[in-house]
Amino acid sequence: MSDEIEAAPMCFACGQDNPIGLRIYFHFDGEVCTADFTPNQNHVGFQDTVHGGIIYTALDDVTANIMYQQGRKAHTARCEIRYRQPARVGEALKLKGWIETERRRLVLLKGEVRRASDDVLVADCESSFMLDQS
Repeated sequence: MSDEIEAAPMCFACGQDNPIGLRIYFHFDGEVCTADFTPNQNHVGFQDTVHGGIIYTALDDVTANIMYQQGRKAHTARCEIRYRQPARVGEALKLKGWIETERRRLVLLKGEVRRASDDVLVADCESSFMLDQS
């Protein structure tokens, strides 16, 4: 990550200083953003199933972090998610995001969440981000 990138220590998804955040640490290889995340009891929706909003947050941030790691300011314009399998509390998950296309100020990305144990797709998304003009 560039030294010029504005820090986001209180980000709910990736902020390492946020005491109630997910504290996901993202890795970026220049093209693909990845992370490992294990939801806990604070992330429950129903019984031992992870709340869909937590899964959405993880997907939104694995795609947003591509822009962040590139030093480009952008915001989510739209994110369409498809839940395919439930995620369980304590079950390790793998996150992955990548850019599909770019058109002027609009960047189209895809993301996915897979169970680490068997690589089964839990959820995926198609997102669009608008690049800030500032």
